[in-house]
Amino acid sequence: MQIKPDEITSILRSRIEGLDAGSADLAEVGTVLSVADGIARIHGLENCQSFEMLELPHGVTGLALNLESDNVGVVLFGPWERVVEGDTAKRTGRLLEIPVGEGLLGRIVDPLGNPLDGKGDIEVAELRPAEFKAPGVVQRQPVTEPMQTGLKAIDVMIPIGRGQRELIIGDRQTGKTAIAIDTIINNKNTGIISVYVAIGQRMATVVQLAQTLADNGAMENTIIVAASADQAAPIKFMAPYAGCAMAEYFLYKGGHALCVYDDLTKHAYAYRQMSLLLRRPPGREAYPGDVFYLHSRLLERAVKLNDDLGGGSLTALPVIETQAGDVSAYIPTNVISITDGQIFLEPKLFFSGVRPAINVGISVSRVGGNAQIAPMKKVGGRIKLELSQFRDLEAFAQFGSDLDADTQRTLARGERLVKTLNQNERKPMAVADQVFQVFAATNGYLDRITVDKVDEFLEGLIQRINAEQSKLLETITGGDWSDETQAAVTKAVKEFADDFGFDLDEAGLPMASGESDRIVERPSPAAAVEAEEKEGETATV
Repeated sequence: MQIKPDEITSILRSRIEGLDAGSADLAEVGTVLSVADGIARIHGLENCQSFEMLELPHGVTGLALNLESDNVGVVLFGPWERVVEGDTAKRTGRLLEIPVGEGLLGRIVDPLGNPLDGKGDIEVAELRPAEFKAPGVVQRQPVTEPMQTGLKAIDVMIPIGRGQRELIIGDRQTGKTAIAIDTIINNKNTGIISVYVAIGQRMATVVQLAQTLADNGAMENTIIVAASADQAAPIKFMAPYAGCAMAEYFLYKGGHALCVYDDLTKHAYAYRQMSLLLRRPPGREAYPGDVFYLHSRLLERAVKLNDDLGGGSLTALPVIETQAGDVSAYIPTNVISITDGQIFLEPKLFFSGVRPAINVGISVSRVGGNAQIAPMKKVGGRIKLELSQFRDLEAFAQFGSDLDADTQRTLARGERLVKTLNQNERKPMAVADQVFQVFAATNGYLDRITVDKVDEFLEGLIQRINAEQSKLLETITGGDWSDETQAAVTKAVKEFADDFGFDLDEAGLPMASGESDRIVERPSPAAAVEAEEKEGETATV
């Protein structure tokens, strides 16, 4: 039987006309070339995008990372061991998205939004992209609103503002996580939503941390994103981006969020592992060339939005673990250069009983006094300088037997300042209470008592003030530091000092007497500033 060409044409035309275009399912499908160590090479996905999600058999999800000329390098989530060579991989057309919303509050989830705490399913408000472009300069405003940590040493010397990125850096077991947890607890009633991202930690540690937050009433405003130590590298790599996306949900609704990344060193380790398996060229310390971009694109998403966009803020507290205090290593220097300051914790100080063990010389906040209320700025203005001088003299004094009066005075004042700034874990302090304690320390009220009595003095002072001066505390919290407020603070501290049992002169400063004659009187900070200004005027003339 012979078929004529015009018959073939008519048959094809009738078949094509009978097709329903809506029922056609067009999907780009590729073939798995190889699978090893959670990494697959897939051929045939010509139009695949970077960070696109792919569907593979057995419920495995892939994330396209390497777009090469003849294949796509994909990292796999789920039971990737069941994927074999020759399996099909299908494009979804969707980039990596994270479930976000109020339903996540109080829960422990993995970076994909799946619950890990056994409390049932989570109601998701929407999906947000894991990778999101950071707001530009025009969309931001300067950081001026304080974010109190409740820790005297930080709020006085290294203040953090809403929208800032402040690095917490130090060796292991020096109290880095404790600072972050105290900050979350201190902000439980301030409307700030906290997201704690645990990267490469033991799950037992994460559960213990959740229990600590729950015991202190802070868990209901907190989301914990856990990528535990036994998880694959892609899950650890995703964790901080997922946590940031969850926090951005509240940021772009005009709210305030705090994101703790604990810690980005393990995040960099996971990314290095992935990159080497994907055959990306290694650079310094075997990290890929884009490891700086890895953290910069994450931390730049921390922002204080302008009022037209709702005025929300996202504050980032990244944590970096150093080896033997080496802040000049590759990852620490990278993150230091990205952030707006760092809090450096030193093992030597930690083991000597200084808690938090902050090295005042290296630690800095590049936002500075802009993120402090006026009373705190005025009261703590000279404390960092005095502590730095004390640390220098402390090392020198070990080798000198006869010390002059100025050195003895600086050492005595320094010991009392260190004792004042010491603070136990899980005991964050209200900002007005901090102002009173620092005022007493910097104005010489502690110089007449022995160091072992400092805690007793400060605790008694706060109890007295809270019992008798609630209006004054509210005034200070509101940022008022007028002459009347200063006079009221001076009077309150002086009265308590009188009752505590040492003599004061007419100016309200301790009088030199007995064995402590070698401790010379110190002018108040205001008098010291006036003296410096007069010296400057004389020098100019």
